[in-house]
Amino acid sequence: MEAEDYGQPVLSIVVPAFNEASRIGESVRKIDAFMRQLPIFCELIVVDDGSVDNTAEVVRQAQVRGLRLLRNEKNHGKGYSVRQGVLAAVGKYVLFTDADLSAPIEELNKLLGVATDDGVDVVIGSRAVDRKYIEKHQSPLRELGGIVFNLMVRLLLGLRLHDTQCGFKLFQRQRSRRSFEKLTTFGFGFDPELLFLAKRDGLSIREVPVRWSHAEGSKINFLRDGTRMFSDLVRIRWNFIIGRYS
Repeated sequence: MEAEDYGQPVLSIVVPAFNEASRIGESVRKIDAFMRQLPIFCELIVVDDGSVDNTAEVVRQAQVRGLRLLRNEKNHGKGYSVRQGVLAAVGKYVLFTDADLSAPIEELNKLLGVATDDGVDVVIGSRAVDRKYIEKHQSPLRELGGIVFNLMVRLLLGLRLHDTQCGFKLFQRQRSRRSFEKLTTFGFGFDPELLFLAKRDGLSIREVPVRWSHAEGSKINFLRDGTRMFSDLVRIRWNFIIGRYS
């Protein structure tokens, strides 16, 4: 499915999806309605990461201007799919957002304002800068895990950010492309490595508080994926020490 020729998109929106047939249709509809209100041409890229349900078919049936579907034959992970979508994007700015739209797509206006008005390279939605914007919380255990993970990110990677894991991030595409190309973490723990690489590449990064609501049906297994994400931080630090990112 190729985007129709309406000129060069200014904004690309990337949505990684794995077994999201039950909600991807509604998410695409909401994104399409939002894009139609913008005074710029946008493209929407859905990356189906080896779904075994009919996620791809639901996306194919959507009548959305500028929609592209990328499909992986097998599941590689969220980080892999985000990287794939961003590298395929052509807009000046590229946002990646979770398929459940935990952060409403309208919050993109905040990020775009910072990127265009202040010339910031990477603008990330944050739940932790001002928690009053959280409309529905995760379980106390998950929130505690997020706090501990953030402390480890600060300790091991030196990122002074309040929330690296919110799935709502905007990038100046050309300036950030190198960071995406060097990404080696393809699971749920890719965000800290991406932001670490962006910082090393000299990109400006700013957090912006966004409205956010926990959505049921998360693909993250707290114990299995949490353990893997912590080990990813150690591996990222080791990659830095041995010069892999040079």
